[in-house]
Amino acid sequence: MPAGRPRPSWGLHRWSARLWVVGARILVVEDDAKQAELIRMYLEREGHALAVVHDGRAALEHARRKQPDLVVLDVMLPKVDGLDVCRILRHESSVPIVMLTARSTEDDLLLGLDLGADDYVTKPYSPRELVARVRTVLRRASGVGNGRPEGSPLVVGDLVVDPGRHEVRLRDVLLEVTPTEFKMLELLAGSPGQTFTRQRVLDAAFGFDHYALERTVDVHMMNLRKKVEDDPREPRYLVTVFGVGYKMAEDPGAGGAA
Repeated sequence: MPAGRPRPSWGLHRWSARLWVVGARILVVEDDAKQAELIRMYLEREGHALAVVHDGRAALEHARRKQPDLVVLDVMLPKVDGLDVCRILRHESSVPIVMLTARSTEDDLLLGLDLGADDYVTKPYSPRELVARVRTVLRRASGVGNGRPEGSPLVVGDLVVDPGRHEVRLRDVLLEVTPTEFKMLELLAGSPGQTFTRQRVLDAAFGFDHYALERTVDVHMMNLRKKVEDDPREPRYLVTVFGVGYKMAEDPGAGGAA
């Protein structure tokens, strides 16, 4: 939950230690019926319970009545605009919101985030990418990823990433990392073993800076390995998944691909 956001009057009130994996109640608000059904199909495969509405007014009514755990919200909606829905929902609760939009300018993206959206996916998008974003937002918002409360240190082997102190330590030695490197480590260390695409790492490190290239991630990863790894050519922590992206090793003692 972002700093300064009030505790929810509803939403995320019934989390179990496994709810970030399966079982969340998700409201999809999308006026394109075919697109809505595609989203429903992919999220139901993840084990979530889905409800679909096609306009902003229905979205507000359903959210207030059913109190979903997450809302997937299109921007361009009839009756009540998606940005207005986001603003109203955020005023009433802290339910996580993932916005969908065909708008791709920086101002549009920042506006949605400023209104309280937790993530933003631009059309056209891969349904699998949306599923991954939903999974990440649920985990982050619930504060139960790996059984840890939000903001507590992320420990992988001898590596400790501490979001509360904004520190990284290896064998209790403080490492000097840039803000961008810290965001990358926080993402990867928060889900050891999970593969993240370069684009996902880019989003975590730079937000929605569309001037940054995916290859930028490789440069930062090279620099991080020099700081974290005993031998950057044989990384134990920051592992490359060829053709996809990167992951944090679950067992750093086992080594990984360069």
